[in-house]
Amino acid sequence: MKKLNWRFISMVIVILSMLLTACGGQVEAPPVDSAAAEKVAELESQISALSKQLEEAVADTEVVVDPALQAQLDDLQKQLQAVQNRTVVEFWTTDNEEDRVKMYEEVAGKYMALHPEVDIRIVPIEEAGISQRISTAVAANRLPDIVRLGIERVASFAADGLLDEDANIAAIEAIGVDDFRKGPLTMVTNAATGKYAAVPFDGWIQAIWYRQDLFDSLGLPAPIKWEDITNACMTLPGNDNLLYGIGLGTDPGQNFGQQIFEQVAISNNAWPFDEAGNVTMNTPEMVAALEFYTGLQECAIPGPQYWRGAREAYEYGQSGMMFYSTYIMDDLVDGSGKEDGSVVELAYDDLAGRTGFAPSMEGPNGAATYGQLVALGIMRDADPVAIDVVKFFLTGDNYQSILALAPMGKVPVLESAVDEWSTSSNYFEFYPAETLAAVAAGYDSMQRWLFRPDYDATERAVVGDIEGRLLIPQVLSNIAIEGSMTPETGAEWLQEQVEILIAERQ
Repeated sequence: MKKLNWRFISMVIVILSMLLTACGGQVEAPPVDSAAAEKVAELESQISALSKQLEEAVADTEVVVDPALQAQLDDLQKQLQAVQNRTVVEFWTTDNEEDRVKMYEEVAGKYMALHPEVDIRIVPIEEAGISQRISTAVAANRLPDIVRLGIERVASFAADGLLDEDANIAAIEAIGVDDFRKGPLTMVTNAATGKYAAVPFDGWIQAIWYRQDLFDSLGLPAPIKWEDITNACMTLPGNDNLLYGIGLGTDPGQNFGQQIFEQVAISNNAWPFDEAGNVTMNTPEMVAALEFYTGLQECAIPGPQYWRGAREAYEYGQSGMMFYSTYIMDDLVDGSGKEDGSVVELAYDDLAGRTGFAPSMEGPNGAATYGQLVALGIMRDADPVAIDVVKFFLTGDNYQSILALAPMGKVPVLESAVDEWSTSSNYFEFYPAETLAAVAAGYDSMQRWLFRPDYDATERAVVGDIEGRLLIPQVLSNIAIEGSMTPETGAEWLQEQVEILIAERQ
């Protein structure tokens, strides 16, 4: 029995999907003459028949796909492009919810109305599957022109030569380098070349959200410095019926603790590897970070806890501080959804107005803000028109329309977009101007272990393994909840585990 060439089939499926999208379209195309329309219809029929043939081949494990199928598909593609006589720009977006795809298509439609010779095709994709989709497209030699992707993908795609750095630089310069916040530009810079590998687009910021009203009445400074966070945590309980100072991530089965601890660690210049690639999980800086974090458990919600418990305790008026992303902003107005489907009844109708925002953390050896940045990557061999398309999506009302899809989680990367963004949601009305300004400025110091520019692909993979295997949450739980480790022994255990991980990857 002969085996199917599954890699080839996956390539063909990608090509067929591109062809069918080209024929059906997700945006309105300019009118074509009757002869061209007849030719397009003919090509649609041939592609449909070819697709059916492929499905039958996949269903029969004894059938080998005819190698001539590739040539036939290539020929159809050339014919279709000749008939359409248009420049095609394929734009993959991980903003894949229906309403978001519709907005991307509307912005693309505005561009095509101004440039009828261009056809922008919006293709929604899953964030989790983006690497596999790109690998398949590379195998088929059919990369898209533009991809919306998380910053953690930029370095690996750049290392693989998949991003057109010159095109991305051109787009940034066309938009205006000085308009971009410095932090996002730093995060998209390829350390190996010194060039911008992608174009910053939007993102979210993590912070300590705290009872500003109580901090003011008690004379407490904002919870930014380690010592001020600890002092506030110890001082708040007992004031205004608060039971706890803060909500921490201490559940060993949740990555919430990882997200918080990374910010703590980086604020003390503690990283998984040094510049030479040595594992550095047991350094004095890492031990101090573990000691500070787990020491807060003395005044925190009893564990184990993760984001849901921290959020609800703050909303119920039981704790005075919590770590959370900017997505919390509407919950502090309406109350968040509970696991049973009900909604939290807020302790105060004006809880949002009583809440301060501290995105930056200052430790003994540095400062850091944790969050996520999303970028638009112009891919290798993209049509030059892609540069102008990216600029269009980051210009004026077009950019604001995208940000407005989820204003709390889409913080603008452009200085010029902040004022309008800050009025794009009714929820923002419940927050003081200084909070919105602090949210917008969070990119300036945003860092993650994964973003460190001198880490190679193996080290980045191990950073992902550390998070995926929940090593940090386990140690935090063992120190703060179980008492089976100390900061010193926890750091040594992490050192051993990460050395094993790096050995497995090498």
